[in-house]
Amino acid sequence: MNERLDYAKAAPDGVEILGKLEGYIRRAGLGHDLVELVKLRASQLNGCAYCIDMHTKDARTFGESEQRLYGLSAWREAPFYSDRERAALAWTEAVTLVSESHVPDDVYAQARDHFTEKELVDLTLAIIAINSWNRLAISFRTLAGTYQPDHPAAKKGR
Repeated sequence: MNERLDYAKAAPDGVEILGKLEGYIRRAGLGHDLVELVKLRASQLNGCAYCIDMHTKDARTFGESEQRLYGLSAWREAPFYSDRERAALAWTEAVTLVSESHVPDDVYAQARDHFTEKELVDLTLAIIAINSWNRLAISFRTLAGTYQPDHPAAKKGR
């Protein structure tokens, strides 16, 4: 597969806006582990190979276990996710697949049991962001396997 174009070079101002949203999400206090699980699960649902590769690598640099990464696509049946993570993953699926379910009330209630109003908005912004990145990477065929983590946690392991 060939990359169609480099969207960051073609529209740097637009991509910068998504980058600013990512900065907000990092500072929001949801935790790297939860945010990476959410990003990875949305990317799985969307079939974004580049983002699956990226967020698997990032999750590992933040200490996520192989077992939890491998089991993510079957999180409902896997015993190694907390109730808060389950609520976030259910919310992620409902928001990512919004045209199918319109985010059911029971999923909202489950999320509200584990997240404050601000946390739920921040979680939703994280889901919106990854869905945006997925759509860019899929549309323009960003090549999977080319991403290398370049954040403080990854540098510690070097």
